[in-house]
Amino acid sequence: MDLHQLKVFISVYKNRNFSKAAKEIFLTQPTISEHIKSLEEELKCKLFDRIGKRVIPTKEADILYEESLDLINKFENLKDIIQKMRRLPSGNILIGTSSIPGTYILPSLIPEFKNSYPDIHIQIEISDSLEVINNLLSNNYLIGLVGTKINNSNIKHSPFMWDELVIASPNFTEKSVITPEELVKYPFIMRESGSGTRKETEKFLKEVGIEPSKLKIVCTLGNTDAIKQAIKKGLGISILSIHSIKDEIECGKLKAIRIKGYEMKRMFYIVTNTKRTLPYIYKLFYEFLKNKAVIL
Repeated sequence: MDLHQLKVFISVYKNRNFSKAAKEIFLTQPTISEHIKSLEEELKCKLFDRIGKRVIPTKEADILYEESLDLINKFENLKDIIQKMRRLPSGNILIGTSSIPGTYILPSLIPEFKNSYPDIHIQIEISDSLEVINNLLSNNYLIGLVGTKINNSNIKHSPFMWDELVIASPNFTEKSVITPEELVKYPFIMRESGSGTRKETEKFLKEVGIEPSKLKIVCTLGNTDAIKQAIKKGLGISILSIHSIKDEIECGKLKAIRIKGYEMKRMFYIVTNTKRTLPYIYKLFYEFLKNKAVIL
């Protein structure tokens, strides 16, 4: 049984005539008869008594007619709801992000999205990259932004934006470029385990020949803002995203130091679960982020 068969049945019921029903819905009379026969076989009951040219509905047909009208009306209303949703999208989007995209990038992009879709509410939950990925895999999130790539076939990574990691130091530091060997001479503030920044930091250090264990780690802190405050107070230096210290550099409160002959870059990714279909408003936000991607 499908909606098309029910529409054929409704036409026959109203017209009390197979030929009139065929003309009304632009089908041949044999096709109309086949649809009614199929319905009768599926429902295991007679729907119409045929007396000469007259078609008389049975009691079962009376019941089916009322229920069929209700089903068709609900289906048409559902189409209207879906079309309205696409014309005037509304609802809530929950996005999980690592700290840098969630704190320093997304807040500057959301106003533009809201200008186009004022009835869509966006909620950002910030955690480390691994937790964002785990929440995607657990179906707690449908979309996320992270600063590291995870080797998992169930996670789709779409490049979003380059980030440069720099050595953030107090503004009284004279140097703007140091060698890898000099890095181990300074007191170092480390991000917490699990953060994308820490993972990328450890990877870059190994690439320039420095074992993370050789660093003079004086403190481990759980977020970028805490590290920035510690650096300002002279506790040590740290490797942070350039996005996170732009304001402090402009104000002269922090200084960016780079490693001689080496550029520390990473990619931020839009992440989704390959096993989940994004709802319409999530697709709008996903495409918005893709259009804002800066990956050159």
